[in-house]
Amino acid sequence: MSKRRSAAGNENPNKRLKSAARTEEEEANIDDCDQGDPTQNQRFQCASDVVSDAGIVESITLKNFMCHSLLGPFAFCPNVNFVVGNNGSGKSAILTALIVALGGNAQATNRGSSLKGFVKEGESAADVSVTLRNKGRDAYKPEVYGPIIIIDLRITREGLRTYKLRSKSGQVISTKKEELLSILDNYNIQVNNPVSILTQEMSKYFLHSKGEGDKYKFFMKATQLEQMREDFVYIKTTKHVTEDKVEQHSECLKELKRKYLETEDRYKSLASLDEMHTKLEELQKQMAWALVAEMEKGLEPMKEKLQLDKRSTEKYDEKVDEWKNKVDQAEKKYKQIQEQLEGLTQQVQDLQPKCAELKAESQKRNSLVKAREVTVHTCRASIRDLEKDKAQLSSRINDLKISISQTTGAESQARAERVEQIQTELENLKHQISTLGQQINQYEHASNRAKEEQDKIKREYVIFKRSIDANKRNLNTMEKSRSNRLQRFGEHMPALLSAIQDAHRKGQFKHRPRGPLGHLICLKDPEQALAVEVCLKGQLQAFTCDNYEDEKVLQGLMARVCLGGRRPTIITSPFLPHVHDTRKRAVNHPQYPSVLQSLEIEDPVVANCLIDQKSIESILLIKNRTEARKVMQGRSPPQNCYQAFSKDGDQIYSNRSYSADQTRPKYLSGDVEEEIRHLQRELQNQEAQEARFQQQMRKLDEDIKQNEGLLRRAYIDQKTAKSKATKLELELTDLQNVEEPQSEDLRPLEEELQEVVAKISTKRTEYEEAKTQLASLKADYEKAEQEYKQHKEKINTIVEEADSIKEELSKSDQEVMKSKHHKKHYDDKRSAHLRNIQTLEDQLKSKEEEIKTSVAKATKICPERIDVRRTAKTLDTEITRLKVKISTQQEQQGDREEIVKQYHDAMENYKNMSHQMKNLNSFIKCMDSVMNHRLQVYADLRRFLSARCKYYFNSMLAQRGYSGSMIFDHKNETLSISVQPGQESNADISDMRSLSGGERSFSTVCFVLSLWAITEAPFRCLDEFDVYMDMVNRRISMDMMLKVALGQHYRQFVFLTPQNMSSLPESNFIRILRLKDPERDKNDSQRRQNEDQ
Repeated sequence: MSKRRSAAGNENPNKRLKSAARTEEEEANIDDCDQGDPTQNQRFQCASDVVSDAGIVESITLKNFMCHSLLGPFAFCPNVNFVVGNNGSGKSAILTALIVALGGNAQATNRGSSLKGFVKEGESAADVSVTLRNKGRDAYKPEVYGPIIIIDLRITREGLRTYKLRSKSGQVISTKKEELLSILDNYNIQVNNPVSILTQEMSKYFLHSKGEGDKYKFFMKATQLEQMREDFVYIKTTKHVTEDKVEQHSECLKELKRKYLETEDRYKSLASLDEMHTKLEELQKQMAWALVAEMEKGLEPMKEKLQLDKRSTEKYDEKVDEWKNKVDQAEKKYKQIQEQLEGLTQQVQDLQPKCAELKAESQKRNSLVKAREVTVHTCRASIRDLEKDKAQLSSRINDLKISISQTTGAESQARAERVEQIQTELENLKHQISTLGQQINQYEHASNRAKEEQDKIKREYVIFKRSIDANKRNLNTMEKSRSNRLQRFGEHMPALLSAIQDAHRKGQFKHRPRGPLGHLICLKDPEQALAVEVCLKGQLQAFTCDNYEDEKVLQGLMARVCLGGRRPTIITSPFLPHVHDTRKRAVNHPQYPSVLQSLEIEDPVVANCLIDQKSIESILLIKNRTEARKVMQGRSPPQNCYQAFSKDGDQIYSNRSYSADQTRPKYLSGDVEEEIRHLQRELQNQEAQEARFQQQMRKLDEDIKQNEGLLRRAYIDQKTAKSKATKLELELTDLQNVEEPQSEDLRPLEEELQEVVAKISTKRTEYEEAKTQLASLKADYEKAEQEYKQHKEKINTIVEEADSIKEELSKSDQEVMKSKHHKKHYDDKRSAHLRNIQTLEDQLKSKEEEIKTSVAKATKICPERIDVRRTAKTLDTEITRLKVKISTQQEQQGDREEIVKQYHDAMENYKNMSHQMKNLNSFIKCMDSVMNHRLQVYADLRRFLSARCKYYFNSMLAQRGYSGSMIFDHKNETLSISVQPGQESNADISDMRSLSGGERSFSTVCFVLSLWAITEAPFRCLDEFDVYMDMVNRRISMDMMLKVALGQHYRQFVFLTPQNMSSLPESNFIRILRLKDPERDKNDSQRRQNEDQ
C-alpha cells in the first residue's frame, strides 16, 4: 500500500503528529470567536511554527505546450499564489501541465484524450519543467537531490512521455517513472485528488452537480476513502482466491500422503544391502588413493630430468654471453674502422675542391699554351708560305723580264690587266665573305643568347606571377578575416563549419568533428607564430573525427561545400575526454618551451590529435637559429627531443638543418592589420619588379628582332658575294687557260715582292714574340700541372689508405656477421633448450594438477589418506565383482537409489504441501482478523471525517451569518447539503438549488474549505473558484480562503482566476502572477481602436 493509503490508515506516527498540529491550527483559524483565548492563541502559534518545505511547487515552465510557445518560468511563493489573466492567457495550461508533469494522465486534465494533443501545432515536442522544494524532515533523498527536485517532462508528437529527474546542480538522477511515484508518495501529492488540484471541469462535475451521489463521490475521492474501499475489495477478492486454492490443495495432500506411506514400506526393505555397499565404498576409497600413489610415482623421473636440464642451462648462457661479448668487440672494432674511414673520406672531400681548382687552372694554362703554339705554328707556316711566294715572285719576275723582251702585244697586256683586276676583286670578295661569316656567327650567337635569356626571364616571370597571385589571395583572405578569422583557413570554411553544426544538431554525427585545428589553438608567444606554423603545416587546416562513420558524413559535407577547392585533411582517431599523459616522452628544457607548452589548447581532442600526428611534446622552439644549432647539434642534445624550430621557421635536427620557404605566418599571426600592410608593401614591390621584368622582356624582343634582321641581311650579302666570286673565278680560270704568251706588267710583281718581303719581316717579329710568350706560358703550365699532380698524388695516397681501411672494414664486417651468426646459433639452441624446459615444466605442472585433481577427488571419496599396498588393477577387479553381486541382488529387490530417492521425494513433497496448507490457513485467519479490524477502522474513520467535515462546513457558513446542514448517507452513498442564507430564526433551511448563483458558489467554497481541513497535501490548486460569485460573496470567500491559507504556512495555495486581484492586501505570503493577454485579444483590441478612429 502506498504512503497515501498508510497516512489514511494512521499508520505513520510522524504524519499523526503533524496532522494533529495542523488540525489545531485549522480550528484556530476557522473559529473567529476564540481569538481572545490565550490558550488557543498559543496553540495557533505552535501550529504556525510547524513548517514543512517538502513538496511545494517553486516554479514551472511550459514550452510548446497546448497553444503556448513559452510560458514561464513562474516562481511561486511557498504560501499563497494568485495566477490571474484573461481567458486564453494560459492559466488552465499551467494547471494542466502541473497535472501531466506529476504523473497524471490526459483524461485527468479534462483537456484532451491523449498526451499528444498537448503538443503545440507545428512543433515536434512539448516540454514542462516543475521544481519541487525538498527541505525539512520530509525531504526525499536530500543527500542525492539537494534542496530542490527538478522534474523535466517531454511529450512528443507521437504521445510518448519521458521524464528526467534532476538535482539542484542539474545532474540527471533518474529517468524512471517509479522514482517520480516514490517522490509523490513521500510528499503525499495526489494529482487525481480534486482537493489537491481542482479543475474547472471537475468543479462543474462534482461541486455544481445537483446530484447528491456526485457530492458523496467527491467527498470519498477527496478523503481517499474511495481508494481504501477499493483496496478492501481487492483484498477480499484475494482472500477468496486463496480459499479456493486451499480446497484444491487438500485433495492433493491426501494423495501425497498415500504415496509417502507406500515408498516408506519399500525403503525399509533395503537394509540387507548395507554391508555390501559399505565394503564397496571402502574398496572405492582404496582405489582412489591407489591411483594417486601410482601417479605420484611416475612424477619423480620428470623432476630429475628437469633438474638436469636446468643445470645444463648455465653452459648455454656462458656460450651466449661469450659470443655476445665477441659481437660487442667486433661491432666496436667495426665502428672504429668506420669512423677512421669516414675521417679519410672527409679529408678527400675537403681536398677535392682545391684539386678541382688546380686542375681547372692547369687546364686553363694548357689551353693558353696550345693557343700560343697554334699562333707560333701559324706564324711559321705563314713565313714558309711567304718565302715560297717570294721565290715564286722572284722567278716570275725573271721570267717576265725575259718574256717581255721577246713578246709584246696589246691583247696580252689587256688580258693580264683583266686577270689582275679579277684577282683583286676576288681578294676583296673573299675578305667580304669572311667578314660576313664572322658577322653571321656573331648575330646567331647574340640572337641565341638573347633567346636563352628571354626563356629564363619568362620562367622566372611565371614563378614571380604565381607569387603575386598567391600574395593577392592572401591579402584578400586577410582582409576578409578582419570580421571572421575563419576566412584565413579558406573561403569555404565558415560555410563548412555551419554545415557541420546543422548536421550535429540533426544527430548525423556521433561526436561533433573538430576543426580547423589551427582555429582551435592559441599562441602564448606571438613571435613563435611562423615556427609553429611551419612545424604543423597542413595540420592547421585539418579536421579530426572520432570514428569512420563521422568521417564519411564529413567528407559528404566537404564535397557539397568545398566546390572546386582543395578539401581539408580528415584525421580519424577516437576522442578522449582528457589530454594524453606525455610526461615520460616529452622534452623538458629549462630555457626553451616545446610546441605543446607554447600553445593554449582548450579542447583535449585537438591537443591529442596534434600530439599523435606531430609529436608536438617532443619539438623545441628556440628563437635564435645559432642557439638552436648549438642546442640540437651539440654533444648532448635534449632528451626526448628529435627536432627544433627557430622563430624564422628553420628546422634543425641533430645532424642536419633546413631553411624555411615561408617568411611570414599565414594562419597564426595575431596582428591582422600588420599582415595586411606587409602584404600590401610586398605587392607594391612586386608590381614594380613586374614592370622591370616586362621592360627587360621588351628590350630582349627588340634585340632578337634586330639581330635576326641583321642576320638575314648578312646571309643575303654573303650569298650575293659568293655568287659573284664564283663567276669571277670561272672567268679567271678561262683567262689563265689561254695559251698565248703572257705579257704581264713587271711593276705589280715587284711591288708584290716588296710586300711579301715586308710581310716576312713582320711575321718573323710576330713569330719571335709568340715563341717568347709560349716559353713563358709553358713554364706557368708546368708549374700549375706540378701543383695539381702533387695535390692529386696526396688525394690518391689518402684514397689508397682508405682502400686498405675499406678492406679492413669489410673483414671487420664479416667478423661481426660471423660473431652474430654464432651468437644467434647459441641463442637458438638456448631458446630451444628453454622451450624444452618450459614444456617439461608445463608437463610437470599438468601432471601435478592431475595429481591435485586426483587427490581432490580421492579426498572427496575418503578425506583421510590411506596407505594402500594393493595395485589399482586388483582393486578394480574386486570392485567389479562386488558391483555385479550388488546388481544381482538389486534386480531381485529393485534399485536402491531409486527407492531411496522416491522415498525422500515423497516425504519432502508431503511435508512441503502440509506446510503450505498450514501457512495458507493461518494467512486466511490472519486476513479475516485484519480485514475485520480494518473495516471497523474504515467505518470509524469515515464517521470521524464526516463529523469533522460537518463541523468545518458549519463554521465556514457561520462567518457570513449562514447556517446549514450536511447529511451523509453512507449506506446509499449520498451527501445532502442544505443552507439557510439568514439566521435560523429568520429563514428556513433549503437545499442549495434554491440559492442564488453567488450564494451557491460561496457554499461550494465552504464545502471545499471543509474538505481542505480534513485532508493532507503539500499544495492545493483551485481553478476559477469565484466565477459564479457576485462581488460581495467573492470578497467574503476570498477573505475566508486567505485567512485559512495565511494561517497554514506549511501548505501552498495556488488560485487561478480571471479577476484583477488588485484589492488584495500586500503581504510577504502572497504573490500575484499576471499572465500576458493572448495574441488574439491584442489583435481584437487593435482592430477596435482602428474602427473607432
